[in-house]
Amino acid sequence: MILEMKVPSPGESIKEVEIATWLVKDGDYVEKDQAIAEVDSDKATLELPAEASGIITLKAEEGDAVAVGAVVCHIDTDGARPAAGAPAVEATKTVEAPKAEVKAEAPKAAPAPATTYASGTPSPAARKILDEKNIEASSVTGTGKAGRVTKDDAVNAVPSMGTPTGGSRGSERTKLSMLRRKVAERLVAAKNETAMLTTFNEVNMTPINMIRNEYKDAFKAKHNGVGLGYMSFFTKAVTRALQLYPDVNSMMDGDHKIAFDFCDISIAVSGPKGLMVPVVRNAENLTFRGVEADIKRLAIKARDGQITVDDMTGGTFTITNGGVFGSMLSTPIINPPQSGILGMHNIIERPIAVNGKVEIHPMMYVALSYDHRIIDGRESVGFLVAVKEALENPMELLLDNNPKKAFEL
Repeated sequence: MILEMKVPSPGESIKEVEIATWLVKDGDYVEKDQAIAEVDSDKATLELPAEASGIITLKAEEGDAVAVGAVVCHIDTDGARPAAGAPAVEATKTVEAPKAEVKAEAPKAAPAPATTYASGTPSPAARKILDEKNIEASSVTGTGKAGRVTKDDAVNAVPSMGTPTGGSRGSERTKLSMLRRKVAERLVAAKNETAMLTTFNEVNMTPINMIRNEYKDAFKAKHNGVGLGYMSFFTKAVTRALQLYPDVNSMMDGDHKIAFDFCDISIAVSGPKGLMVPVVRNAENLTFRGVEADIKRLAIKARDGQITVDDMTGGTFTITNGGVFGSMLSTPIINPPQSGILGMHNIIERPIAVNGKVEIHPMMYVALSYDHRIIDGRESVGFLVAVKEALENPMELLLDNNPKKAFEL
């Protein structure tokens, strides 16, 4: 029986996918539930499993855009499974050897003129001119007798301007994946369709570092290898600030504003297919362990290419950490249709004034990009200051002066 395999719907709003990679070849025997292809949607890369065992016939090429519900391959369920270890046997044919043909002897090439001691050697006058121009005699083709470099050759010689000689000059043209094209489209739309501004501040990371140094080992041991990182502090600081400044936790919908009473925080992570933005749901209700465990789970799924559309759907605010790549300062682009995104950066020890004295502290620049159509300057600056206050006073504002209880130790 011939089974037609159709593209399943990856999500409600997705009408088309692209065949990114076939994991099998035409004519291969496949097992039921074996991954046979990777398909790109505009939100994620998904694996396509075989619906039955049998011989597969491909009906689409890599790079083809295929509508949801379209047939991409046939599986012949009556096809015989190949014997284990059986080598492929090719039919051999006896082919009569072609008779040797008598070819006319090619004419012999004329002997090259003999090279003499003067070949490539400049005359004394030419040598002087070449030395003044700082040109190697070997780079000049002589027109004199036996290849000798003449005065005219030296006068006409032009110094090399660094033109590549022998270096690689290749280029490669490849089609962007559907996911990458959609990311590009959304980023351009965010720049063109929002009134995006960015405000900056800096955070003294000393209090958080002191807390992490004291509790991170116990936290990791208690919670089965889940680490106590910076992201849980930033996520909790952001959810607190969103509740203080709800306009930042809202978005435009035509002539209306949609305000949310929950905080679904999108966390930008780098995956093998590019930037992914999975969502931590109801982050305002999660503990530090809950935030760290969920971020770890989503990061592993993104790294292994197992992230789903549902994992990235929604989100009311985004956090992105360019500091892991060494970024000191940036202006992050809003993740539409959201209205705000917080950019974290690398931590650098810098001198700052503390109570009238200069001290060295680990400092981080933070940036908030926001849609000015819906968020005013007071809300945007106030939000970022609230994040700064929580991060510089985490014991009181995030841990309720009881870190053991907050960390569930």
